[in-house]
Amino acid sequence: MTLKEIAVEAGVSISTVSRVINQNTNSTVSKEVRDRIWEIAKRTHYVPKHSKKHISKSSDLSSTEQLHSIACLFARVPDGASDYFFSTLAKSIEQEAFRHNYILRYTFSAFDIDDPLTLQLIATNNIDGIAVLGRCDKELLKFLKEHFQYVVYSGLNNLNAKYDQIICDGEQISYDITTRFIEQGHTKIAYIGETQNENRYTGYCSALADAGISVDSKHIISIIHSTEEGYKAVNQLLDNDCDATAFFCADDITAIGAMKAIKEHGLRIPEDVSVASIDDIDTAQYLTPSLTTAHIPLDEMGKMAAKILIDRIEGGHEKHLKILFPYDIIERKSTASFRKIHGNPQK
Repeated sequence: MTLKEIAVEAGVSISTVSRVINQNTNSTVSKEVRDRIWEIAKRTHYVPKHSKKHISKSSDLSSTEQLHSIACLFARVPDGASDYFFSTLAKSIEQEAFRHNYILRYTFSAFDIDDPLTLQLIATNNIDGIAVLGRCDKELLKFLKEHFQYVVYSGLNNLNAKYDQIICDGEQISYDITTRFIEQGHTKIAYIGETQNENRYTGYCSALADAGISVDSKHIISIIHSTEEGYKAVNQLLDNDCDATAFFCADDITAIGAMKAIKEHGLRIPEDVSVASIDDIDTAQYLTPSLTTAHIPLDEMGKMAAKILIDRIEGGHEKHLKILFPYDIIERKSTASFRKIHGNPQK
């Protein structure tokens, strides 16, 4: 497959395909077109021109056997493809690896590691390294140590292991969002999300403590992050007369369910309650009201994870690296000052 052939199938110019494949940061190509080009490149086993010099002239350039390979492991969800955070990371890793003559040969979940078929797949495939997405428990860390020599981790939690780590600090993000609520006059702030070994919950608790506000169990509900669970959780809180005026959801998909439940209870956002979360998925800006959320640079984190893993595989570095990415809190219409709307700060 050539750039020209990809361009014809995608219905775009050769220069557009080249900009996408080479990830030109100044490119204005739409997401839809980028996705279409990458789908064609992946399906047809296109090998970037700069990678062909690493392949013998007598080799079949269309064969994936000539490419190095990596894997992705979703540590916290059974199906990474259905999770915005992890699927975006994995996609970025795959595309950056592709540029370096590596393919993402397969993905699997931590929920599959006891499956004999998964173990056989790992044993019989020549995988050069693996990217782990999401927080790991001790059992999973043991599994990685036994089966993979080269590992990179990416997520919002620091990993207590000697692996290269690409992180956006979920604890600090949560601390900052909760602190913003407090600065707006809110003192009754609910938390919707995972709590066990979760640094987003730790950040929430730390912000309350530093402001002299006690953590109230009536304002906390521990759930697996999903729209349905967010909806159920907030319904449960409000059915039990929860008096929180601000709801901090651990991610945007949870916030979507939370906002639906809030509205169904006859409450207005942000006039009666404020809502904020983490991720900044595309849908967040189109909700009614638009959602205040922390933007995580997932594309850049994925690119860096791929680069660091490949550099590790190829002997470029020996010491374990920890790279911390910045974030931005995007203020939208779902949050407002308690003082402005209700008159006086809560007591």
